[in-house]
Amino acid sequence: MGNSGRQWRKHALCVAMGWCVSMLAVTPALAGNNDGSVVGHTEAGATLTVTSPSTGLTRTVTADELQRLPVERDALSVALLAPGLVRGEFGGVSFGGSSVAENAVYINGLNVTDFYNRNGFSEAPFSFYQEFQVKTGGYSVEFGRSTGGVVNAVTRSGSNDFHYGAELTYGPADWQSSGRNAYNADGSLNVANRYDRDALTKLNLYASGALVKDKLFFFLMYEGRDHKPRNTSDDGSDITYGSSPDGFWGGKIDWHINDKNLLELMAFSNKNNNTGRVYDFDFDTGTRGPKTNEVYMDSGGRNWNLTYTSYLIDDLSMKLMYGENDRNLFNRSLADLECNRVVRSSSQVPSPGVSLGCTTNSTVFKRDDTRDAMRADFEWKLSDHLLRFGFDREKDSSEYNRHYSGPGALFYNVYHASAGSTIPNGGVVPDGYNDYVRARRNEIAGTFNTYANAYYLEDNWNITPTFLFNAGLRLDGFDNRDGQDRSYIKTSDMLAPRFGFSWDMHGDGTTKLFGNLGRYFLPVANVINIKQGGGLLDQRTYYAFGGWDIRTRNGAQYAVPILGPQIGDVDVSQGDGTVGDLRSEVDRDIDPVFQDEAILGFQQMFNDKWSWGINGTYRKLHNAIDDMEISATPQCGGDGYIGFVMANPGKPVTVWGDTHCTGTADGWITIDTSKQGWALYDADGNYLGQRGWVKPKRSYRAVEFQIDRAWDGVWALNASYVWSKSYGNAEGPVNSDTDFDDTGRTENFDDPWVNLNGYGPLFNDHRHQFKARGTWAPINHWQFGGNATVLSGGPISGFGVGNPYDATNYHSHYICVSAACNDPDAPSEDRQYVLAQRGQYGTMPWTYTFDASAAYIMNLGETSKLQVKLSVYNLFNQQKTIAVDQDLQTDITTDTNPNFRQPIRFQSPRAAQLTVTATF
Repeated sequence: MGNSGRQWRKHALCVAMGWCVSMLAVTPALAGNNDGSVVGHTEAGATLTVTSPSTGLTRTVTADELQRLPVERDALSVALLAPGLVRGEFGGVSFGGSSVAENAVYINGLNVTDFYNRNGFSEAPFSFYQEFQVKTGGYSVEFGRSTGGVVNAVTRSGSNDFHYGAELTYGPADWQSSGRNAYNADGSLNVANRYDRDALTKLNLYASGALVKDKLFFFLMYEGRDHKPRNTSDDGSDITYGSSPDGFWGGKIDWHINDKNLLELMAFSNKNNNTGRVYDFDFDTGTRGPKTNEVYMDSGGRNWNLTYTSYLIDDLSMKLMYGENDRNLFNRSLADLECNRVVRSSSQVPSPGVSLGCTTNSTVFKRDDTRDAMRADFEWKLSDHLLRFGFDREKDSSEYNRHYSGPGALFYNVYHASAGSTIPNGGVVPDGYNDYVRARRNEIAGTFNTYANAYYLEDNWNITPTFLFNAGLRLDGFDNRDGQDRSYIKTSDMLAPRFGFSWDMHGDGTTKLFGNLGRYFLPVANVINIKQGGGLLDQRTYYAFGGWDIRTRNGAQYAVPILGPQIGDVDVSQGDGTVGDLRSEVDRDIDPVFQDEAILGFQQMFNDKWSWGINGTYRKLHNAIDDMEISATPQCGGDGYIGFVMANPGKPVTVWGDTHCTGTADGWITIDTSKQGWALYDADGNYLGQRGWVKPKRSYRAVEFQIDRAWDGVWALNASYVWSKSYGNAEGPVNSDTDFDDTGRTENFDDPWVNLNGYGPLFNDHRHQFKARGTWAPINHWQFGGNATVLSGGPISGFGVGNPYDATNYHSHYICVSAACNDPDAPSEDRQYVLAQRGQYGTMPWTYTFDASAAYIMNLGETSKLQVKLSVYNLFNQQKTIAVDQDLQTDITTDTNPNFRQPIRFQSPRAAQLTVTATF
C-alpha cells in the first residue's frame, strides 16, 4: 500500500489526550482502522509518529500521557477530559447534549456497549489500554449505532523487546472524605452519605515480548483486586459492607505472518462477584447493629475477538474480525424468600423509626447478555482517492429472568396523597387516609434477540494537495425480536450520509479549516424486547396506608405497611403476563431515531508546541421511540381503547385494532397522534373527544475554544471553554428528570400531558464549561499534574401532576392554583392551572473540581522505571449540589411539595489514591 494509505491508518492511533483528543473528534477524515492496529510496514516495537493528512500536525503517541495526569483509572474518566462531555445520571456520560444511553464503546474493534439498556459497557482495567480515541462528533461511517459519542480503546501489545512490570493502586477508606447528607425541608434525613466509602486496593502484573522475533508477540496481564465498598441506605437505617475480591485477566497475541498479513487475538475477563453483608445501623451514632442479610451480585463476563488483516495488493487492504462480548448480572440475597422490599417514596410519609422491610434487595434477577459480532473492512487507494468500505453484523442475545423478593413477590411503595385525591390507577384515596400503598408484582423470563447489520462506503478525495473532501454513506438495519424470536420492532433502509472537508489553508499543515455534516441512527435497546415482547407481568394493586407494622427478624426490628382498603382496580395496563398481539403493541410503520449533526471549525499551530482551535456544533434529534397509551381511535372514540404502543409520538401510528367498534380487533387503524389517540372525558365520565401528543424535540448548539501546549519534557497544558445549549422537551431514551433509566420506556409520552408545553433547557444543559489540565516537571524525578473542571449548573424545573384538560393525575408541567384543586368532588374543568416551564426555577450552583497529583520518577536502567504517584481527586472537597427535588406538586391540590428544590445529590467527596508503577 502507498505511503498515503499508511498515513491514514496511522492517523487512527491518535490518543484521546492533548491536542488530538478533540481535534480528532471533529476531523472530517478519520481512521481507516477502528482498532488502531498497524500491520506490515512498521517495525515491531518501534515508536510510531502519527501524521494526520487532514491537519499536517505531527505528534508522537506514547502510553505516558495519561500517567502524567491525575485521572481516575477508568475509561469514562479519560473520556471526560474531552471538551463538551459531562457526567450524567445513572453513572454515564453525556456527549454533546445527548443522554447517557446513546454512546458506543469499542475495544480493539469489538463493540462492548451494553445493548440491554445502553447504559454502560464491558470495561477492562486502566493499565490494559494503550490509548483512547474519544469521538465527540463527526465520526466516520464505519461507526454507528450511536447518537452520542464513541470511545474507541486500543489494548497494549507486545514487541521484540521483553517487558514486564507491576502496578499497585491503593485507595483506602481513610483517604476519603465524608459525603454530604441530603435533608428534607423539616430537617429529617433524606439521603444518607456520611458513612459511604469505596476502598480499593489492586495489584496489576504484566509481561510482554516476542515468542518468535519479528513474528509472534504477546501481552499478558493479571490484576488482583480487593474492593470493599460501604454504603448506607437512603434513610440511614441499614449499612452494607461489600467485598469483591475477584481479579481480571487479559491478553493479546499478534502474529505477523509475513510482511502483508497479521493475525491478532485479544481476550479478557472482567467477571466479578460481590458479597454485601447488611446490618442494622444507627445513623446518628454511627453504631452498627445485628446482621440482617447478605446480598450477592455477580457481574461481567469473558470477551474476545480475532482479527485478520491483509494487504491483498499494494493499494488494497482487508481486515476481518469476529468476536464475542459477554455481560452478565445475577442478583439475589439470603432474605429473598422471607422479605419484601419496602420504600417510603415521599418524605411526607411518616417514618417508622426503624428499617423499612427486612431486606434492601428488591429484585431477584439473572441476565446473560451475549453479543456475537463480525465485520469486514477494506481500504483501496486509487490515485487521489482512498476508498473505504465494509459491513458489520451483530446478534445481541439477552437471557433474562426477574421477579421481586419476598412473599407474593411484592414490592411495597408508600406514597403521600390527601383524602379524595386521584391516584395513578384512577382510584380515589378514601376519607381518613393521607397516604397510600402500591403493592407491585413485576416479573418476566425468556430469551430475546436483536440483529443489527450495516454496510458502509466512504471516499476520501484529495482534490488538491491542500484540500481533502470526504463523502460516506452508511446503511443500517435493526431487528428486535420477541421471546419467540419473531420480529417485533424492525427498521431497515436507514441511510446515513456523512460529508466532510479539510482545507490546509497555507499548504504547510499549520492552519486548517474543516467541516462535517452527518446523520446517525440509534438502535432500540433489548430491554424493550423483554418488557413488551416477552409476557411481562406488571401488576399494581393500591391500598390505603394504615400505618406501620413493627416486626422483628434475627434480633432486628423492621417495618412493613399495614394495608387498608383496596383503592380502585388492579392495574395491569403495563403488562398482564401474556404476549399479546404485537400488531396492536407496535406501530407497523415505525420510524427509527436519528440525529443530524453539523460541525465547522478552525485549527492553527503557532509553532511546534502551541496550537489553538475553535469549532461550532449543531445537533438535532429526530423522532423518539417510546410507549404511548392510546385510549381512543378515530373510528370508535373512547370505545377503541388499544393500550400501550411502541411508536413515534406525535406522528401517525398504524396498529391492529377495532375498525367496526365491536370490541374485537379486526383490521389496521391509523391514528394521527399529533391530534388523536387520547380520550377526553368530563367530570361525569362523558366522552368529549380526543387529544394528541407533541412531537419530541432536542437540539444542541455549542461553540468550543481550545488551546494546547505540547509536552516537551518540562511542561504541558491543555485548556478549553465550551458554551452550549441543550434545548427541547425530550432528553432521549432515558429521563434523568425523574431518575428513570428504563431505556425507551420513559414516562415522557405515556399520556399527552407529560410533555405538553414542556420545551426548555434539558437535564444535561450546562451553558458554560471550562476544562484545563497540565503537567509540570520543575526538576529531575518530579512531576506535578493538575486537572480542573468548572461547570455551570443544570436547569431546575417544577413538575406538577395535573393538567387543564382532564382529571389525569400524572407527571406534567402544570401547577394547580385554584380552590377547586382542593375539592375532590369539584369538576376537573373548574380547576385552574398555570404552566411551570422547563427550567423556570433557575439553575443549580456552579461546580468546581480540581484534581492534583505529585509523582516521583526514578530510572532503574535504560528501559526500567519506577514511578510513585499520589493523586487527590476533588482536592478542595467541593460538594456542591448537582441534583434537587424538582416535584413542585405531588398531588392535585394547591399545596406545594415542601422539599421542592431541596438538594438530593452532590459532587463526590475528596479521595486520595497512591499508585506505584515499576516497568522493566
